[in-house]
Amino acid sequence: MREIQCKDIIETIKTLCIEATSILPQDVYESLQTRYEQEDGLLAKKTLEVLMKNADLAKNKMMPICQDTGMAFVYLTIGQEIHITGGSLKEAVEEGVRQGYQEGYLRKSVVDDPLFDRVNTKDNTPAIIYYEMVEGDTFHVKVAPKGFGSENMSQIKMLKPSDGIEGVKDFVMKVVNDAGPNACPPMVIGVGIGGSFDKVTMLAKKAMMRDIGTHHPDARYAALEDELLTKINETGIGPAGYGGKTTALSLNIETFPTHIAGMPVAVSICCHVARHKEADL
Repeated sequence: MREIQCKDIIETIKTLCIEATSILPQDVYESLQTRYEQEDGLLAKKTLEVLMKNADLAKNKMMPICQDTGMAFVYLTIGQEIHITGGSLKEAVEEGVRQGYQEGYLRKSVVDDPLFDRVNTKDNTPAIIYYEMVEGDTFHVKVAPKGFGSENMSQIKMLKPSDGIEGVKDFVMKVVNDAGPNACPPMVIGVGIGGSFDKVTMLAKKAMMRDIGTHHPDARYAALEDELLTKINETGIGPAGYGGKTTALSLNIETFPTHIAGMPVAVSICCHVARHKEADL
């Protein structure tokens, strides 16, 4: 049995919140560089150049890459042999987010009631927390602040099995075209297929956070990832919606077994600032 103290969890999550909102993931930055070299249009190239300069400034000054510092998503992978001491795990996560957003001077964007009052909580809590139990004594934390300009462009659809692969393709393309410039392209896209109404959205978010350039282990889905990314970049939406060959930097798919009567599909859209930072305690 290994013990982890809540004070260490608070400190880790605080740091991850600040770093995630200020430092563009390396795989995303490298993808922007690659796409910049591949673009033909002057406006598209200039837009990608501005995005990279913005990322450099944010990292060097430890300031937010984007004014929308998002709602905090926290993913915890906890070994069965871990013992949390010194308080409540949930409260430690919330306190880490609270301190990160306050000490990092990050915009607080969470409102307490979604429909009627909509009063700002003033510390960006509560966070959205997911727990996964695994064997061993690992304790892994991933913090993924998600802005809602792109989150609002995400969609889910309960397809029928008879809709088949073409139905999946059509839905993904519809979501991308509906998003257009509103998602601040180039986009990072996660697609979930299978599970249930609630599970498939988690799959899509998981796919969205996968490193750019990785592929689904099943060659058929890997080929579908490449096909959809190509189709998306042929739409001509381009960086910031100004036109060009870079509408998306990546499209990743995650799957899960489902019921014989269903084929849920979810598409999680993110802008190029696909923020996530992780750490092991």
